[in-house]
Amino acid sequence: MGSVIPRAWLCAGLLIGLMMSATPMEKASADAVPGAMATGQRTSIPVGYMEFCRRQAAECRIRSGKIPPILMTSGMEDKLASVTKLVNRSIKPVSDFAVHGTMEFWSYPVSAIGDCEDYVLLKRQMLNLEGISLSNLLITVVRKKDGEGHAVLTVKTDKGDYVLDNLNDDVKLWSETGYRFLKRQSSTHTGRWVAILEHPDVLVGAVD
Repeated sequence: MGSVIPRAWLCAGLLIGLMMSATPMEKASADAVPGAMATGQRTSIPVGYMEFCRRQAAECRIRSGKIPPILMTSGMEDKLASVTKLVNRSIKPVSDFAVHGTMEFWSYPVSAIGDCEDYVLLKRQMLNLEGISLSNLLITVVRKKDGEGHAVLTVKTDKGDYVLDNLNDDVKLWSETGYRFLKRQSSTHTGRWVAILEHPDVLVGAVD
C-alpha cells in the first residue's frame, strides 16, 4: 500500500486538480451569519471530487433547501472535537499515489490509510450519521502557507464556520486557521461548488 508519510506532505496534486474542470457560473450569494465565509459564484469542481462522483453518484445528487446552521452548543463542540480526534488518530496518512497510483483519488479511507480528502469524507460521513445535515458539512479546498493545496471539512454553525482538519485536532473558526480559502461545496447541492470571497480580515480568495 505504500509507506506512511507526514500528513503535511499529502494532497500535493490538489491544486493541479482545481485547474482541470470548469462549470457554468451562477449568481453570487453570501452567508449572513457573523463569522461565516462569504461564498460567491458557482465554480469549478476539483477533479478528484468529479471522479468520486462518478463512483458515488448518489452522494453528489443530494439537494436541499436553505437549512439553518447547527447550534454550536458545548455538546456539539465536544462532538466535533471527538470525531476530529478519532479520525485523525485512526487513519494513517498515505498519499493517493502510493495507494491508488494517481495523484488525485478521493475516497473513503482504505484499510485505515488515506490523504486529506479521505479524512474529510470520513468525518463528513460520521457527523451526517450523527444527525448533522450535509448542508452544514461542506468539503472545502484551501491553500496552505507553503502554497500546497489541502482539503478540510467546514461545519456551518450559528457562531460561524468551523474547520475540522487532519493536520491538527483543534476545531477552529475558519478565520483562525491561517489558510487561504478557495472553494467549497454548495450548501444546497452536494455536486456543486462555489468560490469563497475575499474577507477583509482573512487571507482568502476565489479562483476560476
